[in-house]
Amino acid sequence: MPRLPLGQWVDSSVDWLQSQFSWLFDAVSTGVTGLYDGVDAVLSAPQPLLLAGILAVLAWWLRGLAAGVLAFAGLALVDSVQLWDEAMATLSLVLVATLVTLVIAVPLGIWAARSKTVSTVLRPVLDFMQTMPAMVYLIPGIIFFGVGVVPGIFATIVFALAPGVRMTELGIRQVDGELVEAAEAFGTTPRNTLLRVQLPLALPTIMAGVNQVIMLGLSMVVIAGMVGGGGLGGAVYRAIGNVDIGLGFEAGVSIVVLAMYLDRMTGALGRQVSPLGRRAAAKARAALSARRPAAKLRAHRPQPVTALVGVVVLALAAGGLGFLGGNGGPASASGPNGGHGKKVSIGYIPWDEGIASTYLWKELLERRGYEVETKQLEAGALYTGLAGGQLDFQTDAWLPVTHAQYWEKYKNKLEDLGSWYGPTSLELSVPSYVKGVDSLADLKGKAGQFKGRIVGIEPSAGMMGLLKDKVLKEYGLEGEYEVVDGSTPGMLAELKRAYDRKEPVVVTLWSPHWAYSAHDLKKLKDPKGAWGKGDGVHTLARKGFAAENPEVGAWLKDFSLTEKQLTDLEAVIQETGKGKEQQAVRAWLDRNPGLAEKLTPR
Repeated sequence: MPRLPLGQWVDSSVDWLQSQFSWLFDAVSTGVTGLYDGVDAVLSAPQPLLLAGILAVLAWWLRGLAAGVLAFAGLALVDSVQLWDEAMATLSLVLVATLVTLVIAVPLGIWAARSKTVSTVLRPVLDFMQTMPAMVYLIPGIIFFGVGVVPGIFATIVFALAPGVRMTELGIRQVDGELVEAAEAFGTTPRNTLLRVQLPLALPTIMAGVNQVIMLGLSMVVIAGMVGGGGLGGAVYRAIGNVDIGLGFEAGVSIVVLAMYLDRMTGALGRQVSPLGRRAAAKARAALSARRPAAKLRAHRPQPVTALVGVVVLALAAGGLGFLGGNGGPASASGPNGGHGKKVSIGYIPWDEGIASTYLWKELLERRGYEVETKQLEAGALYTGLAGGQLDFQTDAWLPVTHAQYWEKYKNKLEDLGSWYGPTSLELSVPSYVKGVDSLADLKGKAGQFKGRIVGIEPSAGMMGLLKDKVLKEYGLEGEYEVVDGSTPGMLAELKRAYDRKEPVVVTLWSPHWAYSAHDLKKLKDPKGAWGKGDGVHTLARKGFAAENPEVGAWLKDFSLTEKQLTDLEAVIQETGKGKEQQAVRAWLDRNPGLAEKLTPR
């Protein structure tokens, strides 16, 4: 059967949409970003425990004293693991995505409830939207909106839209038909019937839909982190990329705290706004009088006025004590080369030389008064973000071979600021205790020894495509070995595990890399030259960056490190530990006096 070029049709359609409606996507991106920034500014302004107190008072009002105490304890836990800012960024993303989703979903649900034709048409569309893997939505999101929070919000909206529409439709359809007929018999207009009869009675079901939208939004935060969405999703993505169990657990627990709070509060709010819910609450309060004092205290809920007064008192007290967060950005450096708080964003792939050079430049630029943001991304998203202007530069472009596909696609939108290290080499490596395997050709017929697999890194890495498309073919290894996609830290963890057990393993590696000094490894020879010539590690910037930032552009063009300097820096980062990269850079610069001034001269 001939192959249906479905993917090509979708590619063409997306390219056409991008070329014809780029102005619309830019406008949407600007609007959503502004809304997100506004919500994030409001949530990030108060001191963490103040906002935790306000949210706890709301929980007390909606669900009782026990809920308020637990809410405060959970939010205080998030602050104690130093993930408060990330949690507020995640909460902002979820709130914005939920708001936009409901603006679309509720009218569609009402329309579907009142028209069988609309309902019939929407059902397969919603099925498609909800069953398509959520990560797929990131691809058009990145193409249309670049990297950052907007593609994450876009993917969340598409993925979470279905339950909002379905629950709204279900709630309205479940309203007793006799009540609707009675309203119409008394001359009520269709509009008033909807607003005064159907929607109030459907509110419990609609609020259940709101709850599902929020929960699906929280389930998307990790995926949003893959495209620079930041927040707790970015923390989880960093933890996955670095195999950092501690950070992953802390970020995961923080997401659980937010999820439980939002789940309980939306459920309670649904009961508050629904006539049926208020009736049930009145019965519960009547039954409360018969309970024991301890049970009464746990379930006690303040009057709305009391809750409002509590929130105001907390806000005034915090303001009087100076607890409100200020805009204490980085101090400007003195002298003609001071950055004066100018923002610079650096993207990086979680490769060791990329991490080392990125955090080196973060430290160097911050010493010169710049405000620097770093974003860990996959290679495809990294190049897309550079080309779209969401990132300023990156320092780990392997050219002309490894990242050739990305350079060919985006070179008209990028600036090559030169190679700072080279030449490099790509290779497959095995531990030295593996005998009889010294070249790529020696792998033939020995798949059983290596469990039939080659442990790889990120699937978007250029060397992975080169390995699968060329190297395996050149040596007749296709079908015999499976290339296991993963991450650089994952590959290194598997190498260490096998090395400690003296088990055979073959992994993707490159030179320079600290793994060669940590383990006794053999680079498999490549007599056919399938890997190609060595690359240079280049710095790439968005178009116009060097002209807008001439001093930074000049520093980057003159940047270079020797192999000893690079491997020493990588080793210090490894020794210092995960999550302390900038601390490691500072220690390394202290060991190399004068280097910082040489790399960024005034």
